[in-house]
Amino acid sequence: MTFDVDTYNPFSIKSEDEFNDVALKLFHFQYQNNAIYKKYVDGCGGNKPINYLEIPFLPIEFFKTHKVVSADQPFDIDFKSSGTTGVNSTHFVKDKLIYETSFKKGIHIAYPEIKDCAILALLPNYLEQENSSLVYMVDTLIAQSKFSESGFYLNDIEGLVDVLKTLEKRNQSTVLIGVSFALLDLIEQQKFKLNHTIIMETGGMKGRRKEIVRSELHQILCEGFGVSEIHSEYGMTELLSQAYSHGEGVFQCPPWMKVLIRDVNDPFQILSFEKPGGINVIDLANIYSCAFVATQDLGKIHRNSSFEVIGRFDISDVRGCNLMVE
Repeated sequence: MTFDVDTYNPFSIKSEDEFNDVALKLFHFQYQNNAIYKKYVDGCGGNKPINYLEIPFLPIEFFKTHKVVSADQPFDIDFKSSGTTGVNSTHFVKDKLIYETSFKKGIHIAYPEIKDCAILALLPNYLEQENSSLVYMVDTLIAQSKFSESGFYLNDIEGLVDVLKTLEKRNQSTVLIGVSFALLDLIEQQKFKLNHTIIMETGGMKGRRKEIVRSELHQILCEGFGVSEIHSEYGMTELLSQAYSHGEGVFQCPPWMKVLIRDVNDPFQILSFEKPGGINVIDLANIYSCAFVATQDLGKIHRNSSFEVIGRFDISDVRGCNLMVE
């Protein structure tokens, strides 16, 4: 299969057949150029897939212990995860323009009106660390905003409350992007009745609060912000693309990203619709590291290709393959 990395454009994909063709070409490119991924694939005996369902997915844990790259140095930036275990993932990004293109196109597909929204961010744990991919994304969106109120609100809760009230009085469409524990902290200090603001949570408690199930979290946030739905972003350091939910935790991927569900006892078995299992992600924007990642999340996929995240593995081990990459 021919693959010209210089002309490769995952953002033009429009059909399932095209996705399959591009995924197979990118697989062979990464198999040939990513030593860690090649060793994993060879150990699992999956180096001859005939469609994307047969492509092996690299366990996400390898980003914590190895340099998962499909290109030579130099790299534009290395993003680091916000893990609470003390061992964080690192994603070496050769071309940050690809990341910028991916998140800009992705959020405009999910929210065509985003260009007319004020962007507020409540991401304290991400701002406290270095090289957060989420902060990079949100900072770029804020910089493009035409509203002076757009910005990060780290410790200025009173300022954030005042800005939200001011924007509401102006009937200004607004997006408040926040990590779950910080959003809960906010509504404990101030209750709202928001009619023009989207509340978008980006993940769990990050060790700051006790984890609770999504439905309970969203109910608390809906009551605290006075909104009918809580939106969500699904992304991670190891990927360059994001999926978005407009409510009830049901996510949609952009055309160059796809979620599959694997059997928790046999990671090489892809499950059918509505069956819970481990979440595998194909991110065709992830050209220079690995586009095929087996996450630690549990979920299920629906017939319209939307998906839900229903939990995480308690023990993140690699099942079904005895390969140990040294």
